[in-house]
Amino acid sequence: MKISFNRASGAVALAASLFAATSLVAGGAVAQESEGIVVYNAQHESLGREWIDAFTKATGIKVTMRQGSDMQLANQIVQEGDASPADVFLTENSPAMTLVDSAGLFAPVDKETLDQVPEQYRPSDGMWTGIAARSTVFAYDKTKLTEDKLPKSLLDLADPAWKGRWGASPAGADFQAIVSALLELKGEEATAAWLKALKENSTPYKGNSVAMKAVNAGEVEGAVIYHYYWFSDQAKTGENSKNVALHYFKNQDPGAFVSISGGGVLKSSQHAKEAQAFLKFVTGQPGQDVLKNGTSYEYAIGKDATSNNKLVPLTDLNAPKVDAAKLNSKKVTELMTAAGII
Repeated sequence: MKISFNRASGAVALAASLFAATSLVAGGAVAQESEGIVVYNAQHESLGREWIDAFTKATGIKVTMRQGSDMQLANQIVQEGDASPADVFLTENSPAMTLVDSAGLFAPVDKETLDQVPEQYRPSDGMWTGIAARSTVFAYDKTKLTEDKLPKSLLDLADPAWKGRWGASPAGADFQAIVSALLELKGEEATAAWLKALKENSTPYKGNSVAMKAVNAGEVEGAVIYHYYWFSDQAKTGENSKNVALHYFKNQDPGAFVSISGGGVLKSSQHAKEAQAFLKFVTGQPGQDVLKNGTSYEYAIGKDATSNNKLVPLTDLNAPKVDAAKLNSKKVTELMTAAGII
């Protein structure tokens, strides 16, 4: 489904829920009875549920999940402030974590948890941590484009030669994280120029999967998406990706950006011990094995963790180095609004 660049997205109201008391089991020992925790989950609901179910099975700690999108839940946490009922916040992309971090609402992540994640997959300030990752790719129609005709850089898509030939989902948090990385890597002037070309050259779609379907159907020759949409469809029927192949920009190009999904504990949490235990579980072997063995096709990023063997290894992506703590959602929103994209 094509969408208008200026279509406003409505806010989703979240229902309040109660959470019950349960027992904490940590390191094989039963701790004092404790209430469960509330996780504001902006990751894919199925992945969030897999993590939560595995954690509850391993520890006995009950978890109530409240589902929403990255910026929706980030803005809600900022509005709730110290009164937020959330204990843990999980996202698909880093900018939402940076927004909450900038408001001073995260507690420092326990050192044992940080030590489970390599430095390149967590922010420099240690107030939250990476939990998973996804790679930017150019999904292209392999019946129309050969490898020698593919863009060498994400920036090449600004060329008038690509006008009307590619698509994206610019209103989504996924794409805005890519723009955040472009801003950090190339600066405001270059980003503004690329966004102007985006408005002129590309076709907007509502969602990465819709953009990929458009490539598959021959509506456009390519689309900027994250890798796992293709792998997920291929693992099912492949009907929405049978004509699609993935191009990895590599060469530390902005188009090779690897977006970090984040997890953090709220400073206002009344169940900090359990909340920190949850984050440690997700970043540890049990939580990273959910990524390896599950159906999300996102990258595991924990130390010594291995991803699904169908994925191109992270070490082969030659992604640019971007400090997740510096991704600026506010400036990106301003630039995209000025370009008439959102």
